[in-house]
Amino acid sequence: MNHDTIQVRAVTRTYGSGDGAVTALDRLSLSFAAGTFTAVMGPSGSGKSTLLQCAAGLDRPTSGSVLLGGTELTALGETRLTRLRRERIGFVFQAFNLLPALTAEQNVALPLRLAGRRPARAEIRAALTRVGLGDRARHRPDELSGGQQQRVALARALITRPEVLFADEPTGALDSTTGREVLRLLRGMADDGQTVVMVTHDPVAAASADRVVFLVDGRLHGELSTPSAASVADRMTRLETAPCSE
Repeated sequence: MNHDTIQVRAVTRTYGSGDGAVTALDRLSLSFAAGTFTAVMGPSGSGKSTLLQCAAGLDRPTSGSVLLGGTELTALGETRLTRLRRERIGFVFQAFNLLPALTAEQNVALPLRLAGRRPARAEIRAALTRVGLGDRARHRPDELSGGQQQRVALARALITRPEVLFADEPTGALDSTTGREVLRLLRGMADDGQTVVMVTHDPVAAASADRVVFLVDGRLHGELSTPSAASVADRMTRLETAPCSE
């Protein structure tokens, strides 16, 4: 499995206009192969989250194109784009975004209900068991720890069997031990064939990935294969202390 799940082609994303315009992505081209785990890193303001939002169809590029499989996201109208995101893309964010009044199993079932499917309880329980929470199905978010809530969010993101899972700082709100549990889950999912793209500022988190791509000023600034926490930290230190490219 080495075909590309996501292709970002010459994407520029500019916010504002005239003298106040800010270019978050600058003719950026990147691809993410199926079944791989990629971490996206860079100094603050380098365009990491903008890349994730454009690649996931949450934001539209100013120019360039994004392809998921053979589908060009940038050519879709809002209705079709919303359906595609719901059916083919999974999201996990730093804020768990669980609905507080719903139990874990109801939160996990939500994407299927939004898509007009009636989820089977066995399917929901299997998703929770996969993330180690089979015995917490009836608990509401306020009865779960932060790590447990993030694992519910993971189960919810994966219930539609998405082609790609986007994770934006998924361990950012967790302590290091709990964060490692979530990273082990993401690593295991990639090993099982799930495409994972994760934005992070943490070299330890990035070391779970197959490769790390680095952004500076909205442009690709190299990558590392088979990264270690030390090699990622060293590269980040050099990027953050390099003179400004302007």
